[in-house]
Amino acid sequence: MPFSFQPKDFIETPEGLAFAVVLSACEQGRILSQLRYRREHGQWHKLTSEQADQLLRAYHPNYRYYSVTHDVLLHGVPVTRLQRHHQPRARLQALLQSAARDAVHEDLKQLAQRLQRRELDLRHWGITGSLLIGAQQASSDIDLVSYDRRQFQHARQLLHDMIANGEITALSAQDWQVAYQRRGCDLTFDEYYWHERRKANKGLINGRKFDLSLIDESPYANSQSVYRKQGRRVLRARVTDARFAYDHPAVYYLDHPTIMLCACYTATYVGQAETGEIVEIAGLVEHGTHGARIIVGSSREARGEYLRVISNA
Repeated sequence: MPFSFQPKDFIETPEGLAFAVVLSACEQGRILSQLRYRREHGQWHKLTSEQADQLLRAYHPNYRYYSVTHDVLLHGVPVTRLQRHHQPRARLQALLQSAARDAVHEDLKQLAQRLQRRELDLRHWGITGSLLIGAQQASSDIDLVSYDRRQFQHARQLLHDMIANGEITALSAQDWQVAYQRRGCDLTFDEYYWHERRKANKGLINGRKFDLSLIDESPYANSQSVYRKQGRRVLRARVTDARFAYDHPAVYYLDHPTIMLCACYTATYVGQAETGEIVEIAGLVEHGTHGARIIVGSSREARGEYLRVISNA
């Protein structure tokens, strides 16, 4: 039976490295991913993108992989080096059915109970990030991921209602400032704050930040095209279809003479624009078998790349 992977799964190698899966399709027997954690003395340690790249260059160059399909150097783990596959749905159910081991686990259970009381079906959800591999610390966030588009949109509405009723708390301006500093995106804080507040996919439970994301198991049709990069560009266009704005990658179809869509591979720009809005995009243009697109998030930090709404009238 072939292996099946989804973005936000984690995979573990014999060297004690934990990679986050970034694309569902394997390429030449490799799982396309990003190194996120290293196990040392029995404990997981989170790595920045720079630390991860340095570690692989120095000690594990076999996990660095040039993707012909995406024309980019990625982290690619051969399926033969897979020691453990951490799957968000199975992990969430295990955590919900077990006694809380720490404050993060307890807050997750409380959040789940409040969502279930409002008839959210958590069989369609999973947990990713630190809780997925048991690397959580006292300050860890809760990262819930939905595998059902209707459930995800329902949960966003629930968050809006629960904040209004005081069941959960909205992020404060200070919380958003902390998130902005951690994210390090190419937007001003005011721009970041304006875009984020309207997404309705984040909140606080007992003062702990949580967020909701979506993985659609039938991604948009052009995702398997072979692309070649054509250089950086800044453009403006109207969004004609934002139904996939919360997907991975987030996809925005554009009314533009040469660029058919924008694909965002970094979480900052998920849900960033709505249908009908005019946006400014800075990114890498790629030509593929289905036409040209512009990419935001060619690296995890996406330096010099952004998508922002300039008119929503």
